[in-house]
Amino acid sequence: MVNYRETSSCNNQVDKFTEALATARQMQQDWLTYGLDFVHIYFEDVDGDWLETWKHDKILGNSILDGIKEFLVSDDDVAVKIRQHLGERSLFDLAVNLEECWRIPESDDRLFAVINLLSGETNSVDRDNIKLLDLADTLLEKLAEIL
Repeated sequence: MVNYRETSSCNNQVDKFTEALATARQMQQDWLTYGLDFVHIYFEDVDGDWLETWKHDKILGNSILDGIKEFLVSDDDVAVKIRQHLGERSLFDLAVNLEECWRIPESDDRLFAVINLLSGETNSVDRDNIKLLDLADTLLEKLAEIL
């Protein structure tokens, strides 16, 4: 026996997905047609001060993130080593990810998250890499001092 409620729910979900897909395709086409000016079609007051007045922004006005960014561009020996280690990778991305790592409550978990972050790996890193371990540990100690 066919349950009409389940069929109706499934059809409703398919309809919502189809509508979302059509909207996304139209937005992509508008982007290709109008370039970055396509945002004016979808958002009111694009040129206004909405970003400056947005109260719940996690990046702007975040004192921990600001402290991490200031440290990473400083002349501190650890910051210099971090920049050398990163090479071409983004300091801003590192700062955002470090701020997220800073919220990890367990210090060992935090340390291994920073090791993974510095290594550029998303998977577990060989924890026998003493140089990377020392760099991550020293970085966390410095951040603890400044934050």
